[in-house]
Amino acid sequence: MEDEFYVPQLSQYFLDFPNPSCTDEEGLLAYGGDLSSQRLLAAYKNGIFPWFTKGDPILWWSPNPRLLLYTDKFYIRKSFRRVLRSGKFSVSFDKHFSEVIHHCATVTREGQEATWIVPEMEEAYTRLHHEGFAHSVEVYKEGKLVGGLYGIALGKAFFGESMFSLTPDASKVAFKALSDVLGSRGYDFIDCQMKTDHMISLGAEVVERDIFLDTLAIATEKSSDIGKWTEFIWEYKE
Repeated sequence: MEDEFYVPQLSQYFLDFPNPSCTDEEGLLAYGGDLSSQRLLAAYKNGIFPWFTKGDPILWWSPNPRLLLYTDKFYIRKSFRRVLRSGKFSVSFDKHFSEVIHHCATVTREGQEATWIVPEMEEAYTRLHHEGFAHSVEVYKEGKLVGGLYGIALGKAFFGESMFSLTPDASKVAFKALSDVLGSRGYDFIDCQMKTDHMISLGAEVVERDIFLDTLAIATEKSSDIGKWTEFIWEYKE
């Protein structure tokens, strides 16, 4: 008989989470609570993130294994290198966060029936953006926003949340730009959360949860880039 894990309900008044190491590989850790900035930041610092759909309670996860991209290991295929060299895309940081997260919530994806970026999530992460913790990367083609991503930065860890693309390669350009800029600023990794073939193709690596949590504890003790990242600049260099 398989072990069954008790999933507790979080208190509205306390920010404590169960130990992520004490749940199963799927990683459902708790439910309930709220999406306050304090709770979200406490969750990310402990390797936990919210993920639920409309009509569900807030569900908190810490899956095993975890998928991380180390910024010096971004893999560029020859075809993508040609895209980067073409100069047809330009990139900015934190200039259109609300548009990016809204596109992430509304752009349809193959095999995805419903978005997990429900209005409450969109509101919570936009609030974190105004507080200097959530950041976006915007990609333009001919002056039009065509792709991007957003996530949370704590210490020298970046937690990627979602990306979108309205034209081929746009989200990949956003991810490359983020990786390069974070690498230049001494970030330890980008947390891609769960394994996907797409992220593996870009160089992300599967890491056991306990190793991830140890690495995370070190990364989040380092200095943070709190505030707007509008001054960050990226240009592709060989």
